[in-house]
Amino acid sequence: MSIENARAHLAKYGKDKDIIEFSTSSATVKEAAADLNTEEGRIAKTMSFLLSDGPIVILAAGDGKIDNRKFKDRFHEKAKMISPDDVENIIGHPIGGVCPFGVKENVRVYLDVSLKRFDYVYPAAGSRNSAIKLTIPELEKTSEYKEWIDVTKLPENQ
Repeated sequence: MSIENARAHLAKYGKDKDIIEFSTSSATVKEAAADLNTEEGRIAKTMSFLLSDGPIVILAAGDGKIDNRKFKDRFHEKAKMISPDDVENIIGHPIGGVCPFGVKENVRVYLDVSLKRFDYVYPAAGSRNSAIKLTIPELEKTSEYKEWIDVTKLPENQ
């Protein structure tokens, strides 16, 4: 089960007991923000892409969107999201619960700079009704990220 993989991964950092589970869905940024009573930007949405050299996930602020030009400049490929039917098989978590914790071994994790404006964020934790509150240093450590990147655009007022 996906949340159990995330829990086992987070246990390595003493954070497994910090997973928040909701009785309702937190699968979308809007749902998660409402469940957590926070702004959408603090939801660290995890997007799954397939590059020619394998799958990646990018965590970005919930109010950000992928900037196709920045993505292509960074990865030298067009942004190609993994189809919803294939995400769980390729990444290890279902749509709505995708997170960097307990992903399959060949999945590389990137953090987008849009998250750096917050002191803490809420990524999912492996299921459509879970999240975890992490400071940016905790996210860096627990996500086992490859590097910080800049591939999103924020709403005009940010």
